[in-house]
Amino acid sequence: MAAASTAVRPIGHDDRLSLVEHLDELRTRLIVCVATLVVAFAICAWQNKALLDFIGKPLATQTEQRTEAGKGPLGGIYTADKGARAALESNVVLLQAMGHDESTSPALRAVALQQARENQQALQHLPKSPPPNQPVTLGIGEPFTQSITIAAYFALLFSLPLILYQLYAFILPAFSPSERAAVLPLMAMVPVLFIAGVAFGYVVVLPAATKFLQNFNADQFNVLVQAKDYYKFAVLTLVSIGVVFQLPVGILAATRIGLITVRQLRAWRRYAIVATAVLAMILPGTDPVSMLFEFAILYALYELSLVMATVTSRRSAARALVDADGGADDYPG
Repeated sequence: MAAASTAVRPIGHDDRLSLVEHLDELRTRLIVCVATLVVAFAICAWQNKALLDFIGKPLATQTEQRTEAGKGPLGGIYTADKGARAALESNVVLLQAMGHDESTSPALRAVALQQARENQQALQHLPKSPPPNQPVTLGIGEPFTQSITIAAYFALLFSLPLILYQLYAFILPAFSPSERAAVLPLMAMVPVLFIAGVAFGYVVVLPAATKFLQNFNADQFNVLVQAKDYYKFAVLTLVSIGVVFQLPVGILAATRIGLITVRQLRAWRRYAIVATAVLAMILPGTDPVSMLFEFAILYALYELSLVMATVTSRRSAARALVDADGGADDYPG
């Protein structure tokens, strides 16, 4: 019971725990992490259709645009359906006019009206707009495995804040109060920046990448996207952007340990502009507006890193000055 209470309560820097108590704390925090993942996975598996619609929306939007433009096998089918719909609509109008023409024999009018009703029923089965399209599955178990995989990815994403909290709570007692004041902001920024990066990737990068890749030499291929490949591509893209958004954390950590200085960061601004511009061009975007937006976000991250590094450096210098003054006052001299 004592071990369990030790594992649950916050541990202070001055607390002295035995190896068994440390292991009990680690076990408890691992159990909390696993339980969080299980609950999140159960909820995500329950709502797997909504998650598949969410992650597949960029592909569905782009596929509908291609289909409406008559590109690919789906575009050819939709173009034929539009032609058939136009012909049936014209035929219905003519048959209804014939059916209500008093100069036509009753038998012919009855046949015309009957044929018009059948054509109207056929029209209900033809799409008025490009039908929604889903990624293609090839294996018999692929719909199940891909649904479970997407549920697991989202469960990990939703569980990330609590898992990181458990990690921080386990390792922070090893730091002194001054070290904790320096490290804690960096740790808190990691999940926030990662989620911001994933959101940016979903709204800006993934649709642009999907559009660019699906339309590249599209006339030379019948483009049918396999579910496994698309979901892997989407997840890797979002995770990559989330990692790129950790730039402020990396720069702050480098300044804290003395690898670089704020003066160097200011001197490297021109190189940062070139680097972020190149990265914005590497991230797939099909129009200058998307590239400029990506460049602006990435360079803003660099400037944010510079501002935060400046603030923390000044605070560290002020704290060191106070400590030095305190030491001088204490010197009996």
